[in-house]
Amino acid sequence: MKIRTLLVDDEPHALEVLSNYLQNFPDIIVAGKCSTAIQAFQLLQQEKIDLMFLDIKMPGLTGTELIRSLKNPPKVIFTTAYQDYALDGFELNAVDYLLKPIPFDRFLRAIDKVFHILQIATPATETTDIPKSQDRDIFLYLKVDRKLVKVNVKEIYWIESIRDYVKVITKEKVLITKQKISVLEALLPEDDFIRVHRSFIVSISKIQAYHSHAVDILGQEIPIGRNYKADCQRRLKLAY
Repeated sequence: MKIRTLLVDDEPHALEVLSNYLQNFPDIIVAGKCSTAIQAFQLLQQEKIDLMFLDIKMPGLTGTELIRSLKNPPKVIFTTAYQDYALDGFELNAVDYLLKPIPFDRFLRAIDKVFHILQIATPATETTDIPKSQDRDIFLYLKVDRKLVKVNVKEIYWIESIRDYVKVITKEKVLITKQKISVLEALLPEDDFIRVHRSFIVSISKIQAYHSHAVDILGQEIPIGRNYKADCQRRLKLAY
């Protein structure tokens, strides 16, 4: 069974994050993307949709108002930056309620619930625990020179932001894509990567040495920003 899915959010980067996450699940088909609840309502009259990722606070018609207007709504996962709407979400029998920015491991738990409800073989392990990234391959799909390039996150050493672009550095190659570093940060497993600077995210396992002002990877010294120093010191002490 293929799960036909609709993404509804008035923030383009939020739609992009969800789309990138869903590329890891071949049983889930993105049947449409909408920037308003009104557009989603119109599409739902024409298309069979099994699952909807739905933002709550949108102009014109909210996500919860959309669900209340539907006689037979699809399964819904609410996505929002506002925790105050959680009660409304669960009163509407939502499968899950995801707070932005959505970590990938939290997203996996929501997908696991969907697969269980729809009685599809779960992408997780036989237990209810979601496997950590070191136990399963997680991929990013980066648009490079009009192609989508598949990158295993285990191969990433660091990511560097350069204005509207990012450089993704692996041992074998450097990929440059037009993207915000914050979007890639949301896609990476948070246990394995750390933001050390406004312009840098690094793989914790690839760090060869560090001190209070920088980390060393592949002979490259990457600065630790003042606003990130406390978190870096805490997490790197635990990792080493």
